[in-house]
Order: sequence, then structure tokens, then C-alpha cells
Amino acid sequence: MNLLDVRDLRIGFNGEQIVKGISFHIKPHEKVALVGESGSGKSVSAMSLLHLLPGAEVSGKALFKNTDLLALGEREIRDISGKDIAMIFQDPMTALNPLHTVGDQIAEVYRLKSRMSQKQAWIRAVARLAETGIPEPERRAHAYPHQLSGGQRQRAMIAMALAGEPRLLLADEPTTALDVTLRLQILELLAALQRKNGLSILLITHDLHLVRRFADRVIVMEAGNIVEVAPTEQLFLAPRHPYTRRLINSRPERDIDSPAFAAGTPPRLEGKAINISYPISQPGISNWFRRHRFNAVKNADFTLPPGRTLGVIGESGSGKSTLAAAVLGLMGHEGSLLVEGVSWKQANAGSKQGRKAQRRKIQAVFQDPFSSLSPRMSIAQIVGENLHFHHPELSVRERDRRIVAMLAEVGLTQEQFPGLLQRYPHEFSGGQRQRIAIARALIINPDILVLDEPTSALDVTIQRQIIALLQRQQREHGLSYLIITHDVSVVAAMAHQIIVMKDGNVIEAGEAMSILAAPVHAYTRNLILAAA
Repeated sequence: MNLLDVRDLRIGFNGEQIVKGISFHIKPHEKVALVGESGSGKSVSAMSLLHLLPGAEVSGKALFKNTDLLALGEREIRDISGKDIAMIFQDPMTALNPLHTVGDQIAEVYRLKSRMSQKQAWIRAVARLAETGIPEPERRAHAYPHQLSGGQRQRAMIAMALAGEPRLLLADEPTTALDVTLRLQILELLAALQRKNGLSILLITHDLHLVRRFADRVIVMEAGNIVEVAPTEQLFLAPRHPYTRRLINSRPERDIDSPAFAAGTPPRLEGKAINISYPISQPGISNWFRRHRFNAVKNADFTLPPGRTLGVIGESGSGKSTLAAAVLGLMGHEGSLLVEGVSWKQANAGSKQGRKAQRRKIQAVFQDPFSSLSPRMSIAQIVGENLHFHHPELSVRERDRRIVAMLAEVGLTQEQFPGLLQRYPHEFSGGQRQRIAIARALIINPDILVLDEPTSALDVTIQRQIIALLQRQQREHGLSYLIITHDVSVVAAMAHQIIVMKDGNVIEAGEAMSILAAPVHAYTRNLILAAA
């Protein structure tokens, strides 16, 4: 008997059908992966089971222990949600309440679903956090969502979902924000809980390589239809559908030049003995009047020559994003950090024109293209903002001409998207939004791009396209890239040199292919093995 049996599920919005009559089942104690790119319908299919699609037109049946979930009223579905069926959402920052600590939010599930006292619920919440591998769970339980890294927030979300001891867990991209080693840890944790508690799991993801180590069976969706269903090993050994084969073969390819330099050519970016720390709060009355500081980066050295890429890899909390913030002049530091031979302290102490010139040299592309683009600004305003700031002398006509040319260079044309400049970010896919973010950074012809996890929020096929775009831009314009990532496949495709960070320390540095082929440090070896 199946735990969940979905029959002829159809989902539409405003008369447009997104999911087109799919049927699938999940057995007790089974781990099933629902795989497909953004827009394939996999997430809305899972969300419809718990009535999480207001305004959607949903039909079909979804039998859970012989109860049709789609026919239940809102009160009945609330009783099931969180207890019998729980869901882990993709974006923990929007799913967690910013006004409450993560410990309180997890404890609330125990109080409501298991009728525990406040003290018991808090103890269990801390234990759940510890079970997900979050460091210092007692302290992290007192933290608010914005005080945690992306990976730590996702682990808090997983702890909250598991707090109700559900029979079925719907995991919507639960590892997207996590490092490669932590992805495997979380999946191993979910698998252990599945074995221990008789849990069934529906893992929703775009990463077929990830499900190979986790799922018993794989369901592949494309454009609202199920195109292939097979046991995991069979699917990887002999995929039948062309779409499945394209997903499996979607890893980025290395296609970079190694430009030669004249003797004495100065690096575009250079850091020596970089130390970065910031104040942190500690729980307890005795710590109210004490100053505590966290050392995020410790004595880091690095150089970035013209036309090359320096990859900074490490797990969440290793200090790599903090280092990127200092490079961008967004965070104070000790030591010497020079952008084209000029430090941020020198630039900020100089004239306004000097500060603008320094800002023009280095631009950033961030992890999540949706949150990094203002939803209230049109594409013309977003891409043209830098141009307006650095080149106010340009006429509106010339500015628009440059914006259109830059968008075309990153693969977005007015022929493809009528009224392109007047559109808003929500009208584009994730990959298209990241192209817009890259155009915004490139339009003022910077020398250096800081790429902070530029592909981690994207489908694997879109990741490959974005990396190919960045590779082409580097070859044609001689750009230097500082790429911050936990994805070893990205640095393998793009980096000339690598530094590996752990707990704020640079533990290994050198030529990219040499380190990837023969890592010296055990931590580096684990990162590479986890990505294989």
C-alpha cells in the first residue's frame, strides 16, 4: 500500500496549465526524488498537497493514507501539515520569521504539535539543531535568521520540519544553500531519520548528481509532464529520455585561457596578512557588558593577476564571503588589501572622484539574483544605475544604447523579450536574472568581478550557461575574477588558482588543477570527494 498516491494532478494559474495531469506514488519508508529544471512544475506539485498555492486551479487526487488531501478543508489540512506531512522550503530567509530566534521557532512546533512545556520544547529544539550539524547549537538557537549563514538557516529549517515527527517529508531543494560536504551530511541525516522513524521523503531538486547518493527512485519532470520514472541506478546507467540525459551531462566545462604577463606586471588585487573580526553577542546576563569578537579571517594572503580567476572555496562559516566583503570595501580589515595598487583606506580618504574611480574598478555579482535586483526598478534602471553614477554626462539616448548593447552581450535581446528595458525582475527566470546582474556589473567596464556563489541558486543546465558566459567575457575583455564558492565543479571550470579556507584560515593555496588533482590537506580532499 502506498503512503502517497497522486493521480492525474493538474495545476493552473489564470487559465494556464502548469502541471498537466501527472501521476506518481511514494511507498512507506521510500526516498523518491522529483527532478527537473525551474518551471518544470515540481515545486508547485509538492506545494499543492498542503494547499500552499492560493489562487491556483488544482484538480486530481492525492491520497495520503486513503485520505484525499486535495479534498480537505483548510482546518483539516492544518492538522496534517507539520505533523503527518512536513515541508522544507528552498529559501530559508523568507520561510523563517525574522522577528523570532530560530530556537523559538523550532520549539513552537514541539509546543503546538507535541504539547510540550516551554522548557521541554527548548531542550528538544537545541537537540534538533545539534542533530543537523549546526555548530554551537545552544548559541545558534538564540540567533535570529539574519545572524546565521545561508547554510545554517537551511539547517534550522530542516530541524523545524523534523520537529513534528512527520510520516512524509517534502524537501524542496533543501541543500541548495549548503556546501558540498554539508549537502551530503544533511542527506545522510535525512536518510538516517527515514530509517529510524519510518519516514518517507520526496526530495525536490534540479541536481541529478545529488540524488544519485540519496534516492531509491527518481521521477523526472519537464514542462509540467513526467517524462521518466526509474530506480536510481537504472536511470543513471541507461537514461531513456533526452531531457534526462541532458540533466545528467550538465556539469560545466573548463574553457579558459592562461594569459602571459610581462615581467613586473602588478596584480589587480593583492592581500597580505588580512585579518577581519567583528563583535558578537553572547547569551546570559554576565555577558551584557563584555565585548566579544569573532575572528572571521586570519592572516590571509592572496594575489589576482590580470585576466585570471582566483577561486576561494570552503564551507559556510569559513570566512570566504567575509573576505569578499572586505575586497569590495564593505568591511573593515587589518593588513594590506590593494585594488589596482590602491587600498580602500586611501580611496575613502581621498576625493569623491578618487572614490568613484576605485568603485568602478571592482564590481560584484551575488548569489541570489532575485534578491540582489530591486523589484521596484525596471531593467533599464537596474542596468543603467551604475552607468548613471559613473558617467552622468551621458545622454539618455546614449545610456539606453549602451544598456541594450550590454544586455545583448549577456544573451538578452529585445527580439527575445519585447519591451525588455521596461520589464521588471519578476518577469524573468533565475538564469535570465543572473544575466541581468552580470550586465549591471559589466556595463562600466570594471577590471575585477567578485562573484559570490554566482550559480548556486540556478539549475544545473543554467549554471553551465552562466559559467560559459563568464568564461567568454573573461577571454574577450581580460577581466579578473575573484569567485567565492563551495562548489568544486565551478572552480574546476573557471579558476586558475585556488585558496582553500577553513575557520578563517587559508589552509591550502596554489594552481587550481594541481590542488584538485592532488590536494595536500585532508579538508580539501573531503571537499573534492564530496563533489565527485
